[in-house]
Amino acid sequence: MTADDTITADASGTWKLGDLPVHRIGFGAMRLTGSAAFHHGTPSDRGRSLAVLRTAVGLGVNHIDTAAFYFSSLRSANELINTALSPYPDDLVIAAKVGPYRDYHGEWGTSARPDQLRGHVEENLRQLGRDHLDLVYLRRMRQDSIAEHFGALAELREAGLIRHLGISGVEPRHLAEALEIAPVVSVQNRYAVDRPDPVDDEVLRLCGEHGIAFVPFYAVAGKTGERGATTAHDDAVLSVARAHGVSPAQVRIAWTLHQGPHVLAIPGTGNPGHLVENVAAGALRLTEEELARLDGARAQAG
Repeated sequence: MTADDTITADASGTWKLGDLPVHRIGFGAMRLTGSAAFHHGTPSDRGRSLAVLRTAVGLGVNHIDTAAFYFSSLRSANELINTALSPYPDDLVIAAKVGPYRDYHGEWGTSARPDQLRGHVEENLRQLGRDHLDLVYLRRMRQDSIAEHFGALAELREAGLIRHLGISGVEPRHLAEALEIAPVVSVQNRYAVDRPDPVDDEVLRLCGEHGIAFVPFYAVAGKTGERGATTAHDDAVLSVARAHGVSPAQVRIAWTLHQGPHVLAIPGTGNPGHLVENVAAGALRLTEEELARLDGARAQAG
């Protein structure tokens, strides 16, 4: 498998976010705005970012993850998505996150109170040029209980501003708490082959039991997080990549998808070549021995 094979997103299989079918390889919009997320890098070339989005949809990607707080000094992910893709394809699912907040200077502010979440949702709607959002995640910001915040989003769902609800950055108890209030179609937590975490392992398992999508973020970035894709790959990742003639990033994506049929991948990039490779990773099938080797290395990293 090479970048020239133009493998499309349907090779990764499909999953339903509620009643919305998506390919298991999606696209994360965080890296559209610059060389690193938020204020950490230099702003992206606008034309290149627009081209990445159009190419993603052309490759069959129909699940894009974004947020109003994904912006750099000159670029807004939501504005780029609106410009590149509107009028939106009928099968395109756009997911947004609310809770965190950045001011006009790009500085992180106090996370939203429950009564402020409508404003966060409406800002995403305005920037995306839509009258409803397909999926909205409540991004937990260290609060012990998410009931009041998630309840506020459930009210917006009843009002028709949101079609489906998700939660992010949560523990098993938060998932149980949310399910008492309204249906949850997706959980988005940090998860990667080099980042063992028994709490997130349990969340992944519970999502599978409930038929809920589990959508890892920073699966490719690893420990570097918002600053971009890691270059610190362990020997297991490198050896599997060599065996298949693919990049370490593709192995990381493939390992992610192998964690269960309900696991979706949302790798982000502003590089057209990397985009094609990321989508192609959905066709990469790892052997049981390779998965065992990667899992063993993950356990040792803890």
